[in-house]
Amino acid sequence: MDETQERLENETKKWLEKLEKRVEKRDETVEQMENVLAYKDDTYHFLKEDDYVRAWESVIYAWGILETLERLGKFE
Repeated sequence: MDETQERLENETKKWLEKLEKRVEKRDETVEQMENVLAYKDDTYHFLKEDDYVRAWESVIYAWGILETLERLGKFE
């Protein structure tokens, strides 16, 4: 594994852990939350496949949706 892949893996895992903590108190009635959870699951899948670019993209997409929901007042 080269340095870039190692950094991607570490950053992805760091943000995935933060995401897990943030969504563990999720509101099941928020329809768009299913997209956050799907991207979270995709992140695990891509990490398992050693596809660090897609893993990073997935966790960032999940965060983007989550932060949008927060700004819209649909998730705290």
